[in-house]
Amino acid sequence: MAYNRGMNALDILLPFGFPPPDTARDLIRECRTPALATLLSRGAGDAGTRAVDPFARALAHENWLAQRFGLAAANSGAGDSSPPLAHAAMRALGLPAADGHWFILHPTHTHVARDHLVLIDMRQLALDDGDARTLFEAAASLCDEIGKTLLYGNAGTWFIRADDWPALRTATPDAASGRNIDIWMPQGEGDRAWRKLQNEIQMHWFTLPLNEAREARGLKPVNSLWLWGGADAGAPASASAERYDRAFNLSGWTRLFGQFAAAASVAAGPTELIDAPGARGLLLLDALTEAALTDEWGYWLEGVETLERDWFAPLLAALRAGRLQRLNLILSGQDRIAEIAVSRNSLRKFWIKPGLQRLAS
Repeated sequence: MAYNRGMNALDILLPFGFPPPDTARDLIRECRTPALATLLSRGAGDAGTRAVDPFARALAHENWLAQRFGLAAANSGAGDSSPPLAHAAMRALGLPAADGHWFILHPTHTHVARDHLVLIDMRQLALDDGDARTLFEAAASLCDEIGKTLLYGNAGTWFIRADDWPALRTATPDAASGRNIDIWMPQGEGDRAWRKLQNEIQMHWFTLPLNEAREARGLKPVNSLWLWGGADAGAPASASAERYDRAFNLSGWTRLFGQFAAAASVAAGPTELIDAPGARGLLLLDALTEAALTDEWGYWLEGVETLERDWFAPLLAALRAGRLQRLNLILSGQDRIAEIAVSRNSLRKFWIKPGLQRLAS
């Protein structure tokens, strides 16, 4: 008999596990993922599927993480907003604790579509520290003129203090990525002041030779900024927040949530994760995000099959061997999120044929 001496239960968050409804059936027909098919078909979770607003200011998995860690936006009662993570981001980048209401600010690129502006996926910007410092200094001088403090975190992440904008509702970068940004622009008290400052910085950047040099190197010009994550200093997480013994493979800005787990997020493969001590763990598998945000569904298909090999097959084997007692799959898409619970006992439902139909239903 096998005995579990490591992780007992695991929540697995799979952003964009649901492909778009209009292409889902074609995509899953091409999937070669028997382990994932077994986990999906033999797990329980039909009651855990719920629709989400495709125009929300945070993606479904981002909201799930924020709620799970007790960090839902403080001003969500007046309309949804991005998670209040500015101070957590400042701590993560080694900046001293600062009083006031701060926002995360990203230099970015928008391009003109037929009749609107579209925000690119910021992973594609390739902004180095030298260019970022030049842009930052130009922006900081304009912020100083209106009494706003701008701090440099790293090339892609800055911070602005705006104590008079606490009710400003903002969107995460990924929620707006690839879309008409008008819907996701900041709204509420302070939005006009922000747009004025944003426009002034954009015009000043336009006069710099830096962007011409970037384009000559085949890089996108940095022509805009994205504001989100407004938070007050010392704002505590909700007492109802979930507690994880370990968090694994959080990436990008989701690493900030590792500050609110019992142990900081670490990178791990299946063996290290399964053998890690603890009653409960959280694993983020975000290999599908970039393909989904750029509508590259062929790459999405490749990503699912890579996850099958690297994660789903080893985790299914661990469940069957008793090294892991249960796991909870949380799959999200643009318009829904579902939770599917799988245990050793549920795998014994041999009469249920493995399949991926849940991804298209």
